[in-house]
Amino acid sequence: MSHKPTTVKQLAEFSVLIDVRSPAEYALDHIPGAINCPVLNDEERRIVGTTYVQVSAFEARKIGGAMVARNIARHLDALFRDKPKEWRPLLYCWRGGMRSGSFVNWLRLVGWDAQQLQGGYKAWRGHVIEQIEQIAPRLALRVLCGPTGSAKTRVLQALAAQGAQVLDLEDLAAHRGSVLGAMPDRPQPSQKAFETQLMHRMADFDLGQPVWIEAESRRIGRLNVPEPLLQRLRESPVVEIDATPVARLDYLLRDYAWLGQDRQALADKLGTLRELLAKEVLAQWQDWALQGALPELFAALMAQHYDPLYARSQGRHLARLAHAQRVPCTDLSDTGILALAGRIAALAFNHPEEPR
Repeated sequence: MSHKPTTVKQLAEFSVLIDVRSPAEYALDHIPGAINCPVLNDEERRIVGTTYVQVSAFEARKIGGAMVARNIARHLDALFRDKPKEWRPLLYCWRGGMRSGSFVNWLRLVGWDAQQLQGGYKAWRGHVIEQIEQIAPRLALRVLCGPTGSAKTRVLQALAAQGAQVLDLEDLAAHRGSVLGAMPDRPQPSQKAFETQLMHRMADFDLGQPVWIEAESRRIGRLNVPEPLLQRLRESPVVEIDATPVARLDYLLRDYAWLGQDRQALADKLGTLRELLAKEVLAQWQDWALQGALPELFAALMAQHYDPLYARSQGRHLARLAHAQRVPCTDLSDTGILALAGRIAALAFNHPEEPR
C-alpha cells in the first residue's frame, strides 16, 4: 500500500473523492462527485487564518491542529466506520497541503489505501481550463439563433430528447441571458462551478458528431462564456428560427407566466433598463408589470427592446449568419416545438466545418 502522488487523470481509480476544504470553498466549486468532509469549517478556518496573520504560524498550527483532529475523528466515526479495508479514498484540499495531508495520514493509519490529490483543487482548476481550451475548438457546433421568444432553449431540449448532442449553456448558467432571464429558485453558480460543469459536459461529446448550441453573448447573467468556446460558437454554422411574432408572444406568455406572480419584482427588473429607455416608456412598462398586463408588456418588450437588440448583435457576433439556414415557424406550442426540432435535426449542411 504505497503512498504516491495522484493526478486528476486517476480520479476514476478511487472509491470516493473527498473534498476536505471548508463548506464555503466546496460550495464555490468542487470536483464533480466529491463529498465534503471539512477538516476546518468556515469559522474555524477564519480563526486559524486570523491567528496566522496576527500572532504566528506556530500558534495557528497549534489551534488548527486540535480543530482538525476533532473534525477528522467526527468524520471517521459518522461516515467511514463501516468502510471495508479495500475502500480507497482520494482526498484533496486547496493545493494538496496540510489539510488533506493530515486526513490522509489518519486514514492510512487505520489501514485504508488513502491517497492525496497532487496539487489539490488548484490542479483540478488548471485541468478544467486546459480541457476547455483543448475541446472547444474541436466541437462541430451548430448554432441555433432567433429573436427572443423563438423557443430556442425548448428546441434544444427537444433535439436532445431525439438523440442529438446538445450544449445548453443557459441551463448550466441557470440564467436565460436577458433582463428577465433569472430562473426562479435557481441561483447562478460561481464562474468556476459553471466552467467545471461545462467542461464535464463537453468531455462526454463525440467530437465526430454535431453539437447543437444556442447563440449566446459573452455574458449569461453575471457569468462569462469561456473565450475558446465563444470563439468556436461565433465561427460555426447557423440555423435561424424564423417564428411569427404571434407565435413568439404566445410562447413567452406561457414560458414566463411565473413573472406575474411577483409584480413588484418584475417592475424592479424592468428598472435595470432605465438607461436604455425613455422615461415615459419605462413608466408604462412598469405600470403594466404592476397591473399584471403581461400581453401588453411582452409585446412591447419584443418590438422595442429584444428585436432591435437581436438585429444589432447577431450580425456582429455570428460570422456565418448571412449563410444561415432559416426555418419558418407559426406554432411554438409543445407539439409545434417537437415538430420544429425534427425539421431542424433533418437539415443538411452542404459543407459542414470539420472539427479541428
